Amino acid sequence: MKSVVDLKKLIGAVVAASALILSGCGEKEPAAPKYDENAPLKVGVMSGPEADIMQVAIDKAKKDSDLNAELVEFQDYITPNVALSDGSIDVNAFQHKPYLDSMINDRGLKLASVGHTFVYPIAAYSDKLEGLDQLADGSKVAIPNDPSNEGRTLILLHHTGLIKLKDVNNLNATPRDIAENPKNLEFVELEAPQLPRSLPDVALAFVNNTYAIPAGLTPSKALLVEGKDSPYVNLIVSRVDNKDDPRIAKLVAAYHSADVEQKARDLFKGGAVKGW
Repeated sequence: MKSVVDLKKLIGAVVAASALILSGCGEKEPAAPKYDENAPLKVGVMSGPEADIMQVAIDKAKKDSDLNAELVEFQDYITPNVALSDGSIDVNAFQHKPYLDSMINDRGLKLASVGHTFVYPIAAYSDKLEGLDQLADGSKVAIPNDPSNEGRTLILLHHTGLIKLKDVNNLNATPRDIAENPKNLEFVELEAPQLPRSLPDVALAFVNNTYAIPAGLTPSKALLVEGKDSPYVNLIVSRVDNKDDPRIAKLVAAYHSADVEQKARDLFKGGAVKGW
């Protein structure tokens, strides 16, 4: 009989100890993410002058804080966020906040802004016109077809009075959101890299500096330029789960330097406005 009682006590003690162990495990906070500071930080950028600017930041970060980083260049505006989300790269720098927000909302990506770069004003160029007052009825106008940059262009046109939007605050506006079009302008929606090549075929083309500068287009040649007070400052973006990676902090610090600002000034001829 005594052995039965002792067995019950033993079982009770084991259960109680297990409960304490489980309770203790439940109270522990999740371990902080671990970052390998010796691994190369993969930085996604658009090919062209923005890649050249980021290379200056990477070189400075190497010199100042021994950061090991490498560029990964892209040709479109979709892939850099997909690659960041799936871990193919660690951070990217190519987009403004309205575009980032649209990608997060549309695709459910868990991304976060960790720093500012530059405002790259969008501008309207023409091979045929010397001023917007020469824009004839029915003229073709080429605009970017990517989310928010299309709205950005139409909002700029709204403020010139050439069109009237149903909602001037709609950052994702498309030609379907135009309420009034007095000149019956025909909008040609194109991928951003195609816009400079469209100039012989349209009266007016709105081109981002990313593609304008390589094509020999500078703001001084534009008929219409977005103001320097634009809210479309470009961002350095990480995933939510690696935003505290100290390697990213080193990159951002290096980017926010006089060396990087000077490189942007040299490449964009005044078409890049410091955003930090």
